Amino acid sequence: MKPIEYRNQTVLVTGASSGIGAAFARGLAARGADVVLVARRRDRLEALAASLHGVRTHVILLDLSTPGVGAALDEELSRRGIDITSVVNNAGFATHGAFHEEDPERLRQEIAVDVTSVVDISRTFIERLRHRGDGFLINVASMAAYQGNPTMAVYGATKAFVLSFTEALWYESRGTGLRVLALSPGATETEFFDVAGGTADGGSRRMTAEQVVETAFEALSRRKAQPGVIAGRANRFLAAAGRILLTRRQSTAMIGVLMRRTAA
Repeated sequence: MKPIEYRNQTVLVTGASSGIGAAFARGLAARGADVVLVARRRDRLEALAASLHGVRTHVILLDLSTPGVGAALDEELSRRGIDITSVVNNAGFATHGAFHEEDPERLRQEIAVDVTSVVDISRTFIERLRHRGDGFLINVASMAAYQGNPTMAVYGATKAFVLSFTEALWYESRGTGLRVLALSPGATETEFFDVAGGTADGGSRRMTAEQVVETAFEALSRRKAQPGVIAGRANRFLAAAGRILLTRRQSTAMIGVLMRRTAA
């Protein structure tokens, strides 16, 4: 596949107000790509947009837990005359606690942001991205996708969906020029843990958002496209070991023990 010409790209980034989304925006702008920043917090988005120099930046305020986000984004982009060429579905959050004690409405919002918006936005734009054939669709999954996650049951399940979904789109998009990639970070130093709680990392070492994003850029630069990439050598080892050395029962039990110890 031909190298991506970032200066010819206009990239939609969800969850761009902080963390991995903001790091994606900065990394894309540094490579010359225009960016469309999507999140709920106007002040954060406008501050980020003002810090990105030499490229066009656009701010769209949108709650991704509401129905029809793909159509809402498409309508707003059309109104502004913006033609996006690539998408980064990064927005997401986690609930952390025993499933039977979780707030049902919060769980609905979690599934809406982590799963429904990813499917809706991908479906809205993928035909155009395939037709153009020189961009990318990145969906942010997680190391949580690789086994059951006691005390984060819904989050882990949403990321398993994102991983499987994106791998299927990668296969379907072969030969179109569109790169489709599932990015799976482990624990990352972001505001994620302000929402999920500090012990939701299971005591693992946290990467920086910039390290995670650089992993995605490296994957996009490879001549042979791959369906997914795990950020961090240790995380790649753990995922491989989980598949080869442990049963799913053992993998889930191991995570359960880690989460119980850090919560104690």
